[in-house]
Amino acid sequence: KLLWEEYHSKHPDGYRYTQFCHHLSQYQLNKNPSMVLQHKAGEKLFIDFAGKTLSYIDRETGECIDCQIFVACLPYSDYSFAMAVHSQSTEDFIYALTCCLKAIGGVPQALVPDNLKAAVIKANRYEPGINQVLEDFANHYQTAIVPARAKKPKDKALVENQVKIIYSRVYAKLRNQQFFDILSLNKAIADKIKDHNQTRMQQKGYCRQEKFLSDEKNLLKPLPVTSFELKSYKELKVAKNNYILFTADKHYYSVPYIYIGSKVKVIYTRSTVRVYAKGELVAIHQRSFRYGHTTVKEHLSSHHQHYLDRSPDYYKEKARAKSDTLYKVICRMFEADKYPEQQYRSCDGLLDLQRKTEKQLFENVCNVAIEYDNCTYGFIHNILKNNMVQVIEELNNKSLPAHKNIRGAGNYK
Repeated sequence: KLLWEEYHSKHPDGYRYTQFCHHLSQYQLNKNPSMVLQHKAGEKLFIDFAGKTLSYIDRETGECIDCQIFVACLPYSDYSFAMAVHSQSTEDFIYALTCCLKAIGGVPQALVPDNLKAAVIKANRYEPGINQVLEDFANHYQTAIVPARAKKPKDKALVENQVKIIYSRVYAKLRNQQFFDILSLNKAIADKIKDHNQTRMQQKGYCRQEKFLSDEKNLLKPLPVTSFELKSYKELKVAKNNYILFTADKHYYSVPYIYIGSKVKVIYTRSTVRVYAKGELVAIHQRSFRYGHTTVKEHLSSHHQHYLDRSPDYYKEKARAKSDTLYKVICRMFEADKYPEQQYRSCDGLLDLQRKTEKQLFENVCNVAIEYDNCTYGFIHNILKNNMVQVIEELNNKSLPAHKNIRGAGNYK
């Protein structure tokens, strides 16, 4: 309006305000025109991250974990893909891209990512510097990397528009739901994206999925036999408890106890952690992204393995293998109203006594304990220590003296 007032003061007979605004808007449009791009089927895959995040709640800590949303689309059919990852790091970016190609069932001729650090290490209008890992990924899948122009490119407007549509068709529909892990979050996203791809497009007689399946999918190059996995390397020291601490995930992984104190080489991918000592593979684990311990029992010393094996059934089976009488004693012990772990040391003590005591003597002591309903380590140990087995047996076999106060059963009817 100010411009029109200045114009009108110099040209009183010129355009009125409405006409002035029309010509000004036409000038602005012509100053920076946009071009309609024609895309070929199976040629490109546009890639981007949404600006807004989705989240899930960690069951153990109650913490709300924000996730980045990876978005991709094939511009010819506008067929879309989206999934949640923990960050925009190279590792998560490559993982999401691998899942995307697997989901669409083929490989396009070129990948068109935005200028994020995981894809482009140095933005340049003519020769952008591609991340080496992404180049390795492209070589593995026999495709090319063609980054979008820096700043505000218009050559990937379709994926930008796809993000806006996903805000309403995915984000909005999930806003009242709670998720407790990234897997359930991704399942919900996949369901909404499937609905989005099967929704009829405006002014067109087909949906994105129909267009993709009929015209584009058969033109994609086949996926390689093996998926690409990003490998990373670390050198760590095995702690006294025969674990290594993987600081990236705040998680501990077990290593055979013979390597305690030595340095090992760790090669890890998104799914596995491999540990090498002196060039030999000594441990392999499924990778975990939460705090805790991953243990292979065989990595522990015999003493530690015994500690992990302890349970009422474990002790009962060990006792059964030694003797039926000892088995009855240990069963009686666990029938007592005590927390099972309180009895484990008593069971270890009884098994130790059984090893050190003559077989028949130990059987007799166990029978005495059962008869007196006192199946404890202390009772059995005291009998053996004080050599009281014979005394107890003599007392049990000794007959009562005869005297006139003895009454028969008839007195109690």
